Amino acid sequence: MQELIGNQPAPLRIALLVPCRNEAATVAAVVADFAASLPQARCHVFDNASDDGTAAIARVAGAQVHPVALRGKGNVIRRAFADVEADVYLMVDGDATYEAGAAPVLVRRLLDEGLDMVVGARVDRERAAYRAGHRFGNRLLTRCAGLLFGDSFDDMLSGYRVFSRRYVKSFPAHAAGFEIETELAVHALQLRMPVAEVPTAYGVRPEGSASKLNTWRDGLRILGTIVRLFKAERPLLFFSLLSAASVALALVLAAPLLVTYAQTGLVPRFPTAILCSALALLSALALACGLILDTVTRGRTEAKRLAYLAIPATRGTLAATDDAAGLRPTSVADATGTAA
Repeated sequence: MQELIGNQPAPLRIALLVPCRNEAATVAAVVADFAASLPQARCHVFDNASDDGTAAIARVAGAQVHPVALRGKGNVIRRAFADVEADVYLMVDGDATYEAGAAPVLVRRLLDEGLDMVVGARVDRERAAYRAGHRFGNRLLTRCAGLLFGDSFDDMLSGYRVFSRRYVKSFPAHAAGFEIETELAVHALQLRMPVAEVPTAYGVRPEGSASKLNTWRDGLRILGTIVRLFKAERPLLFFSLLSAASVALALVLAAPLLVTYAQTGLVPRFPTAILCSALALLSALALACGLILDTVTRGRTEAKRLAYLAIPATRGTLAATDDAAGLRPTSVADATGTAA
């Protein structure tokens, strides 16, 4: 929320958050590019135990450097959201693959439409920029999350986002690693926050820079995060599915026993009968757990919503720049055929 200085609104505080681990080859370019694109922003580089001089290079480039000892992007984002005070937060990876020129577009979209999160959806300018395995995994995980929590994103795992202050200060941040992007999306969907996506160009890493992502390991961790969030945020549906599976298996196993009992009046397979009884009890317990946890989850969601509403909405405008065309990232417009 903008305060007044005299009769004029105070300028919005914009924070650029750059999580980095061993990005010495790219961090200076990221700081410089975003300083040129969004000079109103104050750059904060969060150095995640780098051993290649990333912190020193970022400091020379003009960024404020914050060391974070706990490894993992989730730990970095948790620290950044807790320590930095601003009205608008722009988060971008320090690998120089995201389009700095799109930053004013994302910020303006957030401010003009009163949104809480704007995601820079990746449009790769070169096939090598976005590996096929990562592209497929991103689509699969995005669709899974969409089925469970609501379909609002095409690129749920993008590392290029803009947040309002009320989003940042109400985000609990449980994840430790790259699965933090999943949590960021689910938090907005759970509280039904206004969100949007803007297509942005995505390039290849410069020579000498290496990705920290592992397709299978990180994909499985993100999938596990979706399952855990499904259990935590929609427990009635989660445990109802377990209950239905247990009772269905019990009925399948019990069918031959019922036929035999109807014909002979005997139950010759007691172990199977005991298993069927256990599965029926498990089904009842799962349903009871779902009902109880659903009540608890509703209470937690209400508490999160109240914490979110306790923070004033961000109001203000982005200072004018030399781009009379509205700061549209032309490379994305060319790639998609539509304006961002």
